[in-house]
Amino acid sequence: MADAEEMRMSITAERKAALIKENARGEGDTGSPEVQIAVLTERIANLTGHFKTHKKDNHSRRGLLKLVSQRRRLLDYLAKIDRDRYQAIIAKLGLRR
Repeated sequence: MADAEEMRMSITAERKAALIKENARGEGDTGSPEVQIAVLTERIANLTGHFKTHKKDNHSRRGLLKLVSQRRRLLDYLAKIDRDRYQAIIAKLGLRR
């Protein structure tokens, strides 16, 4: 039971590889802001689903808040360096703002 729960909260290697491939700016790109934002968005979505059934899991909620702020910082950085890339990633991932 715990292993199944772990898999729902975290992101599988296959899914992470697919996200990297979809959002990479070039061959072998795993660290660009777009890739990092996409991976964080997936993890945030998984954790949000986890909280629908585990309302009192405050330890994981702290981790969720850290992920959200990290994604916010990356989005702010991307908006500062290249507004077009910023607009493209929020449109692609369906993030509001």
